[in-house]
Amino acid sequence: FSTAITITEQPVSVSVPVGYSFTLRCRAQGRSSLQYQWFCQYQSDCCLIPGATNQDLPITAEQTQLYTCRVNDLHRNAVFSDWVKVEVHQCVARGLPPRLWQGEPVIVLNPQEQRVEVGQPLQLQCAAMGVPAPSYQWYRNGNLLEQQKRKKLRITHTRVSDSGTYLCCASNSHGEHWSNAVDVHIGELLPPAEHLQLFRLVFVSATGKIALLVGNNRYQHHPNLMAPVRDVFELRHLLEHLGFQVVSLLD
Repeated sequence: FSTAITITEQPVSVSVPVGYSFTLRCRAQGRSSLQYQWFCQYQSDCCLIPGATNQDLPITAEQTQLYTCRVNDLHRNAVFSDWVKVEVHQCVARGLPPRLWQGEPVIVLNPQEQRVEVGQPLQLQCAAMGVPAPSYQWYRNGNLLEQQKRKKLRITHTRVSDSGTYLCCASNSHGEHWSNAVDVHIGELLPPAEHLQLFRLVFVSATGKIALLVGNNRYQHHPNLMAPVRDVFELRHLLEHLGFQVVSLLD
């Protein structure tokens, strides 16, 4: 029976820079002597690693792969360890000599500021190195987002309330490291030209004098008027001469 073998130490996933050397470990107990064999999987191909028949598997990181260890005894009982991921980052973070690194989380990819229209999907991404591989937790405006515990934060259909400042915490047994904080804006991406003109005047020149002129020419139950066009034109030049910044809207 497979219960004749018990794995007492599972290998653990890691997230490391390319060229980094480390060891995956597997330990088991059984009723007779035990044999070990490591396997790796890259993309969809799973294969036996020749000569990898020890409890420890030395690895020099080259590419992201999955690993597992098979343990069997002399009575044809066999068990497999957990599959673990060795994530390899091709760029070593500046200021992180691998020989001085103790496995604490180091952010290698920060989220980016986003502007998203209401109802559209939002995705933010964070990545960190760490031994063991870090876990992730996202926050918005300092509040923990209970469901967002992966490297990628995903919101399928955004709402205005999803706007705010986001950041991610990567942590493992050696400590934690926080990503940069980024602003996410949820709303109308392309406001009407008139609104955009008004917003620019209000926010850029909030301390100046601003005049909004509205001239209505067409009415549903009255003949069209011509005077509002002339009045708006003349008032605009008069107000600009007095130092006002003017927004003119018709109909």
